[in-house]
Amino acid sequence: MPKYVLWGRYCEDVLEKRAPYRQAHLDRLAQLKDAGRVITIGPTKDVTRVFGLYDAETEVAARQLVEEDPYWQNGIWTEYELMEWIQAF
Repeated sequence: MPKYVLWGRYCEDVLEKRAPYRQAHLDRLAQLKDAGRVITIGPTKDVTRVFGLYDAETEVAARQLVEEDPYWQNGIWTEYELMEWIQAF
């Protein structure tokens, strides 16, 4: 199955604004990880960007995984790029 790299940006004041959605976001990621759909995901140390690796059948399916996330739906992630990734090893 293809893998997709996510690079996204967080909103201003992310640590405050994410609080109401954080548990739902983390619970969903745990479910996706258990299902083999998320390989890894997390913020940069300065909490300005998010990096993730998704396992999805198509780019459309990978975008759906991103856009169904509570952080995307509530403006915590403000933009993202998604690119198919070829794992060399």
